[in-house]
Amino acid sequence: MWPAFALLTVVDAVVLARLPFVGGRANLVGSFLLAGFLNLAVVAVLARAGGALLRRRWPTLPREIAADRAGAAGMAALTVFLVVGGMAHRPAIVANDGARASAIAAAQRFAGHQAPAAYLPGLHGARTWQQSDDLFRVCFPGPDPRRDWCVFVRTDEAAPIVRRDPDQRPNATIAGPDNPGRSGG
Repeated sequence: MWPAFALLTVVDAVVLARLPFVGGRANLVGSFLLAGFLNLAVVAVLARAGGALLRRRWPTLPREIAADRAGAAGMAALTVFLVVGGMAHRPAIVANDGARASAIAAAQRFAGHQAPAAYLPGLHGARTWQQSDDLFRVCFPGPDPRRDWCVFVRTDEAAPIVRRDPDQRPNATIAGPDNPGRSGG
């Protein structure tokens, strides 16, 4: 069971990071911690109970082997559940990625016409904070690391709506460096 635990924890972490079954994309470290916790919970809960059920069916099966088989089967079932849930949630992730890309492109076009010249070199270094499903704050770095040129982009209309944000603090300052809605630095 323990080799299966190690292997399936890594597989589940990759599945959770690449095919999340709820929310948006996740980082690999957080996914690894969640996968380890879920697999440990399966081992703690299902291994003994499932082993007892297996021993009812095959009474000559040793208790430890039955628990190992039940635990490994439970972890495999968890992996299947995560893959199926991730595939079901995939269209929402693709739509969110499309909205993010649309928001960044609209912000770059807007900034190309409106931003001061000092911020134009940073147009391809957009730092994005997704504040809701269809509201993004996109900032472009400039010469002062404490001041960015930022816009709000709404993607709930046919064409994205872009408005300048008078607050020039970077997203990392406002949202915090570990905010899961931030990307791009």
